Amino acid sequence: MLERWTRAVARRRVAVLLCWAAVVVVGLFSTARLPGLLSTSLAVPGTGSQEANTILTQRFGENIEGTFTVVFAEPDASPSVVRALDQRFAVAARAVPTGQASALQRGSGILYGNIGSRLDLQQAAAYTGPLRRALGAAGISGAYVTGAPAVQHDLSPVLDGDLHVGELIAVAAALVFLTLALGFSLAVLVPFVVALCTTSAALAIIYGLAHEFLMVLYVPNLVQLIGLGLAIDYSLLIVHRFRQELADEGRPVEDAIVATMATAGRTVVLSGAAVAIGLCVLFIIPVPFLRSLGAAGFLVPVVSVLAALSLQPALLCLLGRRGMAALGPLGHGHGEGAEHGLWSRLAHMVMRRPVAVGIGATAVLLAAAVPVVWLQLTPASVTAVPPDIQADRGLALLRDRVGPGVITPIEVVLDPGVPHGALTPAVNAATLRLAHELLDQPDVFVVAIGTRPPYVDSSGRYRRTVVIERADFGAEVSQQLVHLVRAQMLPAAHFPPGVRAYVGGAPAQGADFLSRVYGSFPWVVLVVAGLEYMVLLRAFRSLLLPLMALLLDALSVGASYGLLVVVFRFGLGADFLGLYRVSQVEGWVPIFLFAMLFGLSMDYEVFFVTRMREAWDRGVDNGRAVAEGLSRTGRVVSVAAVIMVGALCGLVGGRVAGLQELGAGLALGVLLDATVVRGLLMPSLMLLAGRWNWWLPAGVARVMRVEASPLAQGGRRGLSTGTLDCV
Repeated sequence: MLERWTRAVARRRVAVLLCWAAVVVVGLFSTARLPGLLSTSLAVPGTGSQEANTILTQRFGENIEGTFTVVFAEPDASPSVVRALDQRFAVAARAVPTGQASALQRGSGILYGNIGSRLDLQQAAAYTGPLRRALGAAGISGAYVTGAPAVQHDLSPVLDGDLHVGELIAVAAALVFLTLALGFSLAVLVPFVVALCTTSAALAIIYGLAHEFLMVLYVPNLVQLIGLGLAIDYSLLIVHRFRQELADEGRPVEDAIVATMATAGRTVVLSGAAVAIGLCVLFIIPVPFLRSLGAAGFLVPVVSVLAALSLQPALLCLLGRRGMAALGPLGHGHGEGAEHGLWSRLAHMVMRRPVAVGIGATAVLLAAAVPVVWLQLTPASVTAVPPDIQADRGLALLRDRVGPGVITPIEVVLDPGVPHGALTPAVNAATLRLAHELLDQPDVFVVAIGTRPPYVDSSGRYRRTVVIERADFGAEVSQQLVHLVRAQMLPAAHFPPGVRAYVGGAPAQGADFLSRVYGSFPWVVLVVAGLEYMVLLRAFRSLLLPLMALLLDALSVGASYGLLVVVFRFGLGADFLGLYRVSQVEGWVPIFLFAMLFGLSMDYEVFFVTRMREAWDRGVDNGRAVAEGLSRTGRVVSVAAVIMVGALCGLVGGRVAGLQELGAGLALGVLLDATVVRGLLMPSLMLLAGRWNWWLPAGVARVMRVEASPLAQGGRRGLSTGTLDCV
């Protein structure tokens, strides 16, 4: 089937190239318009915080994600001056549809107030600029507009600038290492063309999805940088194999392309499936933020595989032998007979001391994983916002002069179910008891209650209590306070029967976000492990090797988690690299890191083991098969890993904390996996396992529809059904 497909693409290569050119045009159009459809909302449907926010939006006109906070310096403002500023503030608030200005409050040398609206985060962010201009027109000079909408608005150009810098870093690194691998040749351009088409197609699809579903503000950076690395890696493997197939001067170019796609092309399909499986399981998590990241991540390997199967053969046909030829010494001498290189020496070293190598590699990985016990999570890094944006200057002023919790209060919303039910003596007494309990907490700064607006809605049915903390909303103490209010304080307040109480506000939303995400995490792990095992079982025709791969992947992920703590919490190398130092990692990072790294690790496993499987099926003994797989595949895998790390450095070099954390975790994980795990630990375990590596009983083989793989050595017939080559 793949042969027929490849020949069809070769015959219609001009049409294929034109179709992909159209995809690039659509992708560029979509990329320019995508930022306006993106959001950083942490809303979790079906939770108490979401119920509270719905009531606050509909009955009080204040969506917690659509509320601005304005702060400005007025050290000696008299009451008359404050009244005049209140009036101007209310006029400026009209720049935001449904905007309602609160009374200005005093801090230490500052005045601040909120502008609430019914707008969601994405809608409100679009009015940040008009609000700033309206404040200036109203005569309120020197005002800083902050809050969730302003932060999102100000982050968009930061992310865009970081993306351009990251792309320069990634492209420069890829160009250097592709030249080292392929020499001075037109072949070097093929991976870049494939990467451009891949990221354009993925962003065009995401643009369509963003009209119907929440898509996260970080998506373009993730798609373009991770997509760049993955597409270049896949393309490099195919180009490398194509050069080997062209070694026979009498072979037609089209036949060489067919042979390339039957070997390296199949491996790319399998590798892309492994990465896609790791990311698509994020759909299990009932959190729109994570599902949008999963959708974006899933599209990258899927589109990369489509480009590898269609665009790549067309480009190879276009270039032919002349386009693949390299000038100078680079790109030559690294083919099948490279038996004296670094990876060959490494293979023989492992063969001589498999036990010592295995123990040493395991010790390194476990040592790297130990700091994971200090891993703490936050829904978002409020304290790690780029300092050069106006929204952060406003946050810093409030944090220093009033307290970090003033901008993100906890909101306890009551619903007795009937009009005027919120004002009964029993509800008043219970609300007062709750307020006293809250004030006894050392982390609570202010508790605000009342029997008139803005604490009771116009119908008298809904009532709210505003709790301002001393800590940022994502801090550990803030999360604990939310759980304490729900589990102990509300029951202890003894509200009358029939009164429903919801704990909302940003702190409760953040706590619900983490609870939902990590409540589903065990299922994510089980589903990923099960699906990856089935894919590898069919690919390797082995019962043991997929289990070994899962174990090695777990070690890689654990080590990357530990190193994440070492860099960002303990600060090792953070100042030198210009990274944030934070006590908590953003909650979405570890789970996305797990899904992505699990898939990328499978990539390298497939590249190595399929070549070893080929040697074993030719009748080579286990030790030589392992050595052959390492020596003949190691160099290409090394280049692919370095290119991926270069792309990920584009995330690390940005100014957004979550993307720095993800980029560093992935880059360190890929480096460990491509060296310590696949270069040392995997071959040592395979050498110790011996013939059991390749065992697949007949019964299991029939179910998987592949050829059985008995333990007996020798006498095998070349490449068997389901056996793949990797380069």
